Amino acid sequence: QLQASGGGLVQPGGSLTLSCAHSAPNFGDYAIGWFRQAPGREREVVSVISSSGENTYYTDSVKGRFTISRDNAKNTVYLRMNSLKPEDTATYYCAASGTVILSNLRNVAAYAYWGQGTQVTVSS
Repeated sequence: QLQASGGGLVQPGGSLTLSCAHSAPNFGDYAIGWFRQAPGREREVVSVISSSGENTYYTDSVKGRFTISRDNAKNTVYLRMNSLKPEDTATYYCAASGTVILSNLRNVAAYAYWGQGTQVTVSS
């Protein structure tokens, strides 16, 4: 139901924009989170955006480098990733949640719907 795309291989310092699309008519009712999971590690939150787009959250390691945004008319959420580092290498997932409390949206358990993941590899 959620379709994540835009991953790829990029050199350190490069940029990528991930997209998360959904065809549901009530897409604008859901907060969307981007998570990532590297091999051997737990899935971690990267960034979250509220249903309206007014509130956002970024994990400390991506603050100032990543920007989350949404276009509810296009049923799409974007994650612009700049100044990419090798430690950003992971499979990135988008997920949808009906939760409105931003602090709760940092948790994997808050999300009922998940996309299939898109691979981001940062390497020279």
